[in-house]
Amino acid sequence: MSPKFRLPRIGRATGSTEADATTAAPNAPVMADPAAPSASQTRAAPDAATRIVEVSAEAGAPIAAGAAVETSGPAEPAATAATAVEAGLAKMAGYRHGVLSWVADDGYPMNVDLEIEVKPIEGTVRFSEPPGFHIAPGTQVAITAGGIDVLLDGGFDGRRHVTLWGTVLARPRGRFALTPDRVWAWDAGDLPLPAAYERGLPKARRYFNALSVERGVLVRPKLSTGWLFFRATRAPFLSATLAPVLLGLAVALRVGVFDPLTAVVTLVAASAVHLGLNVANDVFDTLQGADDANQTPTKFSGGSRVLQNALVTIREMSLLAVGCYGVAAALGVVLFVLRGSPALVLIAALGFFISLAYTMPPLKLVYRGLGEIATLIGFGPVMLLGTYVVQSRGSLSLEAFLVSIPVALLVAMILYVNEIPDRAGDGKAGKRTLPVRWSKAAVIRGFDVAVGCAFVSVALSVAAGRMPIPTLLALLAIPLAMRVHSGLVRFYDNPYALMDSMAANIRLHMNVSLLLLVGYAITISDQTWLNRTPFFW
Repeated sequence: MSPKFRLPRIGRATGSTEADATTAAPNAPVMADPAAPSASQTRAAPDAATRIVEVSAEAGAPIAAGAAVETSGPAEPAATAATAVEAGLAKMAGYRHGVLSWVADDGYPMNVDLEIEVKPIEGTVRFSEPPGFHIAPGTQVAITAGGIDVLLDGGFDGRRHVTLWGTVLARPRGRFALTPDRVWAWDAGDLPLPAAYERGLPKARRYFNALSVERGVLVRPKLSTGWLFFRATRAPFLSATLAPVLLGLAVALRVGVFDPLTAVVTLVAASAVHLGLNVANDVFDTLQGADDANQTPTKFSGGSRVLQNALVTIREMSLLAVGCYGVAAALGVVLFVLRGSPALVLIAALGFFISLAYTMPPLKLVYRGLGEIATLIGFGPVMLLGTYVVQSRGSLSLEAFLVSIPVALLVAMILYVNEIPDRAGDGKAGKRTLPVRWSKAAVIRGFDVAVGCAFVSVALSVAAGRMPIPTLLALLAIPLAMRVHSGLVRFYDNPYALMDSMAANIRLHMNVSLLLLVGYAITISDQTWLNRTPFFW
């Protein structure tokens, strides 16, 4: 287990009239604007006082948490750097308090609150030596000022900060002056925190790479194994697998063909394929630059980000994908031995092909605007019919196919809507998804048509006597579909405001699937306990 290092010692200032940097958000982003110190000159970061960093146990000495370090890349033009420093001084002029950060003689990172006096015209920040601390003239320091707006109804907003780096010079009467040569500034009003974080990732990776080279061991962020697996596989999206498999079992149970053992094996095998697809998708999207180009990911889109956050390597993710597919293949053999049939072989082969061809070259279906079609087939008829075929020992069912239609259309819409915030990065990486190809009006119209077809298919199947009448309960989810439509219209160009609509879209698929299951449960219960079938014409 990686060690947790002590927090830097912190001084405490008094008399502040605003929320200063010491109360600012602890997860302020690392901006890529300034040229900052090298890995061998690591300094205390502005917000190091509020963080603990885990590094590999072999790494040895502590690191200043969140240190703003630039380890490679072209030098910033002098004129641009000077302009940035001037802007930084102007921003800092609005604050009376800041945090002074430096590395003490014993190598310990220091952070102390103090009063500051900004002189934009002469290009300096003046301050007095903090009581109880000694700063030698010529020391490299950083001063951070910032704040947040506390909302009356709870919470906060308007996070902002500015950090200036440079060499401190002594002045008369125990005063010091910092003439900055680098700046790091961020304002949530100009750049939302998630986007700022993503822009800083390349810089953070360069820092960890340089630190690894310097120490001769791999240094990277750490997560517990369980949480890392959860994030890397995007396990919450397994609802897309549970729905068709459980509905396939429900159709089989209604006609009297059900085997508990193979039902469980089918569910685990289908889940393994889905997790393998998620991991492989991240690997190939990273290798082809799509995820790195995406600077507005959300918790529903943009991949797991474990590769972008340097939590795992490409090799480790590749091995995880192979492992998931290996489990699925082994369980597929078990199913074939127990309930084998030519139909099962064909459906399983089609499922594996779609899963691998989704992002893997040369087909890269999702890059060609075919991702929705692949998802529709794979998480609709393939999974639902495949589940039914296992239970029936090879028999196909029109009813099972009809039940798969609304499930397939709505799961395809999860991918479709989740691609909307990614369209800028996808376009840069050559990932020509439908939201990249189509206009806003066309994308929203496509959603409306697909969702409308899902509900119409349920009504028509019931009217034709091919699905139980209680499955009409699925139509109760229509208001939720209208809510998603409204969100697309209002927040199409705002990735973070769109997240609520993306969550509602996922619930739409889950609710329709659940209501279909409830309809089958009512039908099966009536057939089993009352020995009648009143729900078919």
